[in-house]
Amino acid sequence: MSMNKSDAAPKETAGQPDLRMEYKVQGLSCANCAREMQEEIRKLDHGQDAALLFGSGRLLVRPEIDLARVQRILSGDGASLALPSPGNDRKGEKERHDHADHGHGREDAHTRPQGHGHSHEHSHGEKADHSGQWLLTVSALLYAATFFVNNLLPDQVIILMYISSIILSGFSTFVRGLRNLVRLKFNMDTLMTVALVGAALIGEWKEATLVAILFGLNELLEGYGMNRARQSLEALLDASPKQAVLVKDGREVTVPISRLRAGDIVLVRAGEKVPSDGTVLSGYSALNEAAITGESIPVPKQPGASVFGGSINADGLLKIHIDKAYEDSSLAKIMHLVQEAQDTKTPTELFIDKFARYYTPAIMLIAVLIVLVPPLLFGQPWMKWLYEGLAILIVGCPCSLVLSSPVALVSGMTRCARNGVLVKGGVHLEQLGKIDAIAFDKTGTLTLGRPSVIREVVYDPARFHRVAAAVEAGSLHPLAEAVVRHATAAGGALAKEDLPQPAGLTTLPGVGLTASLDGTRYWVGSEEVLGRLSLPESARSRVLADLARLKKDGLTVVLAAEARRVLGLFGLADELRPESPDVVRRLHESGIAHTVMLTGDHAGAARAVAAKTGVTDWRAGLLPEQKAEAVRELSRSRTVAMVGDGINDAPALAAANLGIAMGKGTDSAVETADIVLMQDHLGKLPGAIGVARQAGRVIRWNIGISLTLKLIALLLTIPGWLTLWIAVISDMGATIVVTLLGLTVLLGKDKYPSPEPKA
Repeated sequence: MSMNKSDAAPKETAGQPDLRMEYKVQGLSCANCAREMQEEIRKLDHGQDAALLFGSGRLLVRPEIDLARVQRILSGDGASLALPSPGNDRKGEKERHDHADHGHGREDAHTRPQGHGHSHEHSHGEKADHSGQWLLTVSALLYAATFFVNNLLPDQVIILMYISSIILSGFSTFVRGLRNLVRLKFNMDTLMTVALVGAALIGEWKEATLVAILFGLNELLEGYGMNRARQSLEALLDASPKQAVLVKDGREVTVPISRLRAGDIVLVRAGEKVPSDGTVLSGYSALNEAAITGESIPVPKQPGASVFGGSINADGLLKIHIDKAYEDSSLAKIMHLVQEAQDTKTPTELFIDKFARYYTPAIMLIAVLIVLVPPLLFGQPWMKWLYEGLAILIVGCPCSLVLSSPVALVSGMTRCARNGVLVKGGVHLEQLGKIDAIAFDKTGTLTLGRPSVIREVVYDPARFHRVAAAVEAGSLHPLAEAVVRHATAAGGALAKEDLPQPAGLTTLPGVGLTASLDGTRYWVGSEEVLGRLSLPESARSRVLADLARLKKDGLTVVLAAEARRVLGLFGLADELRPESPDVVRRLHESGIAHTVMLTGDHAGAARAVAAKTGVTDWRAGLLPEQKAEAVRELSRSRTVAMVGDGINDAPALAAANLGIAMGKGTDSAVETADIVLMQDHLGKLPGAIGVARQAGRVIRWNIGISLTLKLIALLLTIPGWLTLWIAVISDMGATIVVTLLGLTVLLGKDKYPSPEPKA
């Protein structure tokens, strides 16, 4: 399923990997400025496909580009590249050399880095630059001091103090604005520069200084909002392991995870992170898989168990066989997708970008008309309307409007990722908040995907469980395994190894198994077994009546019998996930009125599961294509999400407005759906929908607040009541509100507990 991306998103063409260099960019605080800088970088030689990604603070450029010129473009807006030191670069080259030689002697297509090609490693914790804060603080203190000495010092000294304050807080804005004005490029910096110069020319030094200080504060708030959201993501990225203890030729060697390959053996001690996806060879422990699934309860692991890279070993020593190189592991894919998701553009953001592109020049034109029309046509005083025009420029600053969406979206996606719900882009988060119907696959989604004995009818308590368990123990069929699990537990907690060994075990295709125990021939299988028995008519009638009742309830029947007597009946069904009824109830309570279950199972089984889960509708006997058609039909009248396992439900996931896969990090789930529940249950789904709806509400409020405040300020120009004070305070107020509201999406936790993982 495709993701809607901006033209800034990383791309691959004609099957070729993206070989652009990736750099961390510090100091990005303005989405509109980032877009303009990207356009400038693309005008450089070899810069035509450069991407400056505001959401994640990254720059993707070809290695041939002139980085010094890129630095100059970024520095013009107060941003900079976080370049590695020469020592680190040499170290990286050595690691890449070792990486190619490690255990293979060559670097083949499988071992080459994928995705962005060369990527300079960097610390995820970006050191904040506090110089801007200090300059702004000094500027504000100097401005406050003028109020106390205003009547004590000559006017020239007071004006010099105002000028010093303006330079301290707004010099970079002034320089950028003048450069833009020369190029006839109208953006926020241009508006503020014209307003500053105009206010100074008409002698409004006090207000001009306030404009500079509050605009500087605006920029700090914008930067704080996005950096806070980015830091929440970077806390997730810290889950990535950095090194591993490799066991090679009987020796333990600590190596960077970049050197690990599929087939390597590693040791993971208590408190250490599993370096990549693998299988436990020896040892017993419990792993905290919160980085992948969002579940904080440790999951028991023993030999043969699968483990995720990034999981934390809680206690014992584990020897693990590495199944995937780290760049192919579940955690690496999740981190890459979450980071990439920040740089997608939603329809709302695309609209705001387009609106802001025309809005800023329009504000400049309105300001010019405000200055010229009243004096020229109505004989009004020039100074008064020049003042009003300057106020319009400040009101017209689109900071708060541009910031309405990104902080809330990045916060929402980060909060979901923190809870183990992977949202592959802001467009999908917006869509998640709009769904009003959900279609569920049955097997593996609402149910556990494994049969269990739901009911039983016992005619011979002494032999029923013992015989059934002993005969079925010789089969690998899922129904047989379910019978053995139930029968050993129900028959006095029989141990599987203590069961009697049947003689002459024979498989009867389409029927079941037959074998001898203690000299007696027994049959265990479907109702077809009855055709091989010689039962008294009364006994046969009784068995057929009980069998019909079990089948009517949607159960699959397995019976155990000897030649002239049926020992009992097992009624099996796919075991319902314990959280499914509660999840469906919570979804209905949240306003999702229509829930439908789609299954290829027979009608009786579907009816039983639907009744237990509480879904409003169900459809049975569907092939994968028919599931997709059912979803398309539902989508004609509703906004539909399809929840499946990401493998055989791929057509239906693609047909839905939103595809949601569950599968505890399986490759197919991560790659197929728009949203992935990384747990092995549905418990996090209602919480994720709640986060998406909260983000949507915040974005609508932000846009409404921003436009309303600007409209009110513009209306104040009609009677001539708009002042620079009101203009600055309304603009700054809107920016503060949209930033803080956007960050509220990060707060809170899923209030519904998830089911505990099973051992």
